[in-house]
Amino acid sequence: MDLSAHLDDLAGFVGASPSSFHAAAEVARRLTAAGWTRLDETADWSETVRPGARVLVVRDGAVVAIAVPDDASATTPFRVLGAHTDSPGLKLKPVPGTGSSAWRQAAVEVYGGPLLPSLFDRELELAGRVVAVDGTEHLVRTGPWARVPHLAIHLDRDANSGFTADRQRDLQPVLGAGVGPDLLDELAALVDLPVDAVAGFDLITCDTQPPRRFGIDGDLFASPRLDNLTSVHAGLTALEALEPGGAIAVLAAFDHEEVGSETRSGAAGPLLADVLERVTLALGGGRAESARAIAASWCLSADAGHAVHPNRGDRHDPVVRPVAGGGPLLKVNAVQRYTTDAPGTALWSRVCGAADVPWQPFVSNNDVPCGSTIGPITATRLGIRTLDVGTPLLSMHSARELCHVADPGRLAAAACVFLAAAE
Repeated sequence: MDLSAHLDDLAGFVGASPSSFHAAAEVARRLTAAGWTRLDETADWSETVRPGARVLVVRDGAVVAIAVPDDASATTPFRVLGAHTDSPGLKLKPVPGTGSSAWRQAAVEVYGGPLLPSLFDRELELAGRVVAVDGTEHLVRTGPWARVPHLAIHLDRDANSGFTADRQRDLQPVLGAGVGPDLLDELAALVDLPVDAVAGFDLITCDTQPPRRFGIDGDLFASPRLDNLTSVHAGLTALEALEPGGAIAVLAAFDHEEVGSETRSGAAGPLLADVLERVTLALGGGRAESARAIAASWCLSADAGHAVHPNRGDRHDPVVRPVAGGGPLLKVNAVQRYTTDAPGTALWSRVCGAADVPWQPFVSNNDVPCGSTIGPITATRLGIRTLDVGTPLLSMHSARELCHVADPGRLAAAACVFLAAAE
């Protein structure tokens, strides 16, 4: 794989995907342009999902894409790459416009667990969907409309020693000065609707600075939403390059991972189970065949992880020290916040060996509890064998995250081997 070309393509994908809805739409756009068929969940799939089919389903901000081998049967196992399309940020409230002291502002609440200081003093856009009264959905992005302003050091002499953002008081972005149109009017105009035709919206902030390479040797990459668009993009490019394999290849990019996944488009919901069962049924199977297929299947839960921080190495395990540029992580946790076990480790070793990419283990410092992923949820929901991997980052959950230029492409190369069942 050309790692530099992959990075350029990732930058374009991130630029097209400021929200989960945009990310799902961009996956669907690229695959349908390559000949994939978008399925309606309310339709009969029996005539569409056949051996050789390339199909996808979009549910809100999630997308599931399936490549069925030419020789597939009802017991053909699945190879699932699971990821998520959402990132932490500030979500617009139902009454979106506010203001104070002659400033126009947006009313927001915190979505997920963003690194709050990173949201200040940068140009942000609002992105997501606007839904009309008739139920039609419109993707929207505003461009650089918003900025969360810090209080000047002259007005808070303790800001550098103890500032903690008050989520209600300090995080409401400024949109402009003086009096102007209501924010909802402005949003309605972007999607060419009268304001009284707007029934609702799901909009979140995203940094507007484009992804870029930087560093003394040009080996670093900074971008919004690397967690977890690196993984979504890896699965997408693996599907685009897919050679016929022995398993049914699946990209499952869920929404709402950052807030617990318990939604209809999240990993804890029925989306993936529904889709996989309907694929088995369309291939002539039933409940028993579905159970047999799942029993032989694997899920690669791909989500970003942590490289050792150069200034805070004490927050990492003293022995397992993953580095930027060392290849994708295999994430392990004794209490199953990550699902990797010994058979999963063996599979990952074979996958990376076949892909000719290095990999490195990740485990948390015992005094620093780790986060979790869609891996344990998917394993519990489906009973599928699962392992957790991801790209090593610095500044995870910042408005702008950082990785080595080689690591996203290496994850994608491993994803190609995994989805093709070629290890």
